[in-house]
Amino acid sequence: MNVLFLCTGNSCRSILGEATFNHLAPAGWKAMSAGSQPTGQVHPRSLALLAKEGIATEGYSSKSWDNLPATPDIVITVCASAAGETCPAYLGPVLRTHWGVEDPAHATGSDDEINAAFMQAYRILRARIEAFLALPLETLVQDKTVLKTALDKIGSLLPAQ
Repeated sequence: MNVLFLCTGNSCRSILGEATFNHLAPAGWKAMSAGSQPTGQVHPRSLALLAKEGIATEGYSSKSWDNLPATPDIVITVCASAAGETCPAYLGPVLRTHWGVEDPAHATGSDDEINAAFMQAYRILRARIEAFLALPLETLVQDKTVLKTALDKIGSLLPAQ
């Protein structure tokens, strides 16, 4: 099963989602990320946070949804602008869900405040990914309607404080 984390810039949230999913996913499940208008670089704070959390950072890059290595089965949009965009036709009838997360790249303030915004985005995505992977996936992949309902519900989860 291939999961695409989609955002506009593909520099923060979608990279955090891709790396975290790949770190936690069972064999046979793979995440990728892309942007409709990629910035061309991964935000350094995203990479630093992933490394601090013990998640591999090698090979992640900001890339366009026009250059995906595989066709996704599930597309998870993580920013409001990507949620409203039409996915390229070549993606076919893919299951889509929206897990909106505030963009930490727009955070302002001290280094500690900006780092806290990145950590909050990571914690939200991680909690949602953990909830996704806790679903009875073998059963749900047989019924896309039930899977979509479950993924949509997960999109409103927030991490425990």
